[in-house]
Amino acid sequence: MTTASAQTRLRKFLKLDWEKNGALYALALLFVISSVASPYFLQLQNILNILRQVSYTGIIALGMTFVIISGGIDLSVGSMTALVGGVAILTLNKLGGGFWAIVGATIVAAVLGIVIGALNGLIVTKGKVAPFIVTLGTLAVYRSLTLYISNAGEFRSSSSLYPKLGMGQFLRVPIPVWVMIGLAVLLHLVLTRTRYGRYVCAVGSNEKVAKYAAIDVDRVRFVSYVITGLTVAISAVLLSSRLNSISSSNAGVNYELDSVAAVIIGGTPMTGGSGTVFGTVYGAATLGIINNMLNMLGVSPYLQGTVKGLVIIGAVLIQRKRK
Repeated sequence: MTTASAQTRLRKFLKLDWEKNGALYALALLFVISSVASPYFLQLQNILNILRQVSYTGIIALGMTFVIISGGIDLSVGSMTALVGGVAILTLNKLGGGFWAIVGATIVAAVLGIVIGALNGLIVTKGKVAPFIVTLGTLAVYRSLTLYISNAGEFRSSSSLYPKLGMGQFLRVPIPVWVMIGLAVLLHLVLTRTRYGRYVCAVGSNEKVAKYAAIDVDRVRFVSYVITGLTVAISAVLLSSRLNSISSSNAGVNYELDSVAAVIIGGTPMTGGSGTVFGTVYGAATLGIINNMLNMLGVSPYLQGTVKGLVIIGAVLIQRKRK
């Protein structure tokens, strides 16, 4: 093998590796920079706090990954979080607040999340309305229903066991983080090892070709919204249990921005057709580290949205250059 051919193969290998793991490399670089910028960044408690904070939007982003890969978007996830979390607490209080009440409230939350996600999916697929318009409308509907049910107040749990779910730890790692990791592994297998996962990528890549290949495009997209509804429900239960309450007006605010940002930073293009679940996890962690460092450096919280917006735009520009 000549030196020239070896260099060519090395360049191809490095290029392919970057395309697959670009989000991970960016996260590693940001981790190193943050470690140098602040002596407190590497403290174990700080790392765990970052992971806990990103787990709620990260779980939602896992479902959002399927929606975006299939060529859609869901802007209603923040309002869905507040509505599902509120109903979960109402159910918990109604059932008495014990262990089985928590189980019942979790089941009710999961069913409600699936139903709401299915409603979004039905309007998009059967109503033939653009996903942006549908979920922008349901964003307002779900928030309005949440405010009405609570009379614009707060849903408060009377259970002493419920906070242990959101605040609990296993091997010193918060339970929400374990849930996010477990869901990431499961959904990664769904995306990469199942027929449905291949269909999701095919539909997002070229809808017409997918139809010619006898793929039920509407069903594939519908299921992606159902998955998102379920991940929203899981996040809502964990969030409401951590606080033992949930605000009808503030809960889930900007979750749609954070979840979409995590998916995009993780390497999934807004045009759909490709993407990775673990890339989304890396994207969520990147956002968490950025927010953490801005706080440590004393940057005004009013400017953090600016930084987040610039990161999203930069990620999209990088994706266009790769194409």
